[in-house]
Amino acid sequence: MSYFTHLECSRCAQTYDLNVPQNLCTECGKPLFPRYALAKIAQDWDKSSLSDREASMWRYAELLPVIDPANIVSLNETMTPLLPTQQLAASLGIEALWVKDESRLPTGSFKARGLAMAVSKAKELGLTKLAIPSAGNAATALSSYAAQAGMEAHIFMPQDAPPFNRNTCQLAGANVTLIDGLITDAGKIVAERKEEEGWFDVSTLKEPYRVEGKKTMGLEIAEQFNWDLPDVILYPTGGGTGIVGMWKVFQELETIGWIDAKRPRMISVQSVGCAPIVKAWQEGATEAEPWTNAQTTAAGLRVPQAVGDFLILDAIYQSGGAAIAVTDDEIQEAMATLATHEGVLACPEGAATVAGLCKLVATGEIQPENRVVLFNTGGYQA
Repeated sequence: MSYFTHLECSRCAQTYDLNVPQNLCTECGKPLFPRYALAKIAQDWDKSSLSDREASMWRYAELLPVIDPANIVSLNETMTPLLPTQQLAASLGIEALWVKDESRLPTGSFKARGLAMAVSKAKELGLTKLAIPSAGNAATALSSYAAQAGMEAHIFMPQDAPPFNRNTCQLAGANVTLIDGLITDAGKIVAERKEEEGWFDVSTLKEPYRVEGKKTMGLEIAEQFNWDLPDVILYPTGGGTGIVGMWKVFQELETIGWIDAKRPRMISVQSVGCAPIVKAWQEGATEAEPWTNAQTTAAGLRVPQAVGDFLILDAIYQSGGAAIAVTDDEIQEAMATLATHEGVLACPEGAATVAGLCKLVATGEIQPENRVVLFNTGGYQA
């Protein structure tokens, strides 16, 4: 049984038919969110039933938008572990610190969650040609899931995207175009050509379903913490779908009665070479200005403008969180720190959360007694 009822604009609350492929709100141009019959879910679904379900993101089917399970396109999106980091915690003077290690997912990163959901819904809606601008990992994920579904994948990525991602997309049979520019430039190409080419745009938050895949990170954390959420979550932020998705599902979980009103402080970590969310937060703004001359070795953080900027900032403000920028040198040092202290081979974006944590502990923004979760969003790539 599906509890998915309709799509709703995250800004103006305009509603849309869930049976029709949708991108952004036609009224205000903001992201659309799937909505569910939460009161009915609260009556029908007990969390004790989870113990009998497969250990994958699909175990939370009642809060997901795929109506017919036959349409699920999966490469086995396993639940990812919370790794206790005792040595790193001790070195920082923190009592309880974990790394949520998303590198265990298919295609090697957290992007598998969002693209598994987007491709599954594309299949359910009868779509066959998908296009995406990507700095790397999302392209690999779309290429793999589209291959599994028998769909066309059209990838647009910067020329200096990681070789691993370029190669894996080509191996999976995707149509890959390298551009001289940033992910925002790639996004413009998709927007200009999608109607003529018959592509459906699966850009970050420009369709309603990737966020639903990403929100399963929040569902897993809630379950892994026995429905008592941690005090702080540090998340590397490019497009920010993970923060947006987790914040959305925490409200859904409270509404169905599985958690209380307590929320983690949501900390957005960016690079000093591309920090639009940090700048906006420091200025108390509700939207972020486009970042000029974006430069960082952490490809996933090189997003000059996020379509969901106001949603990221809402989560930060509402949770009493923060946004912090770290240098590329600090990221490299943090990669080594995480590997030598805990044996975790993190991607630069994941290591950025370690660098951010070090700064926040030093300034007293994070206290020794806080229960802290860092997100490693992918594995190390040479």
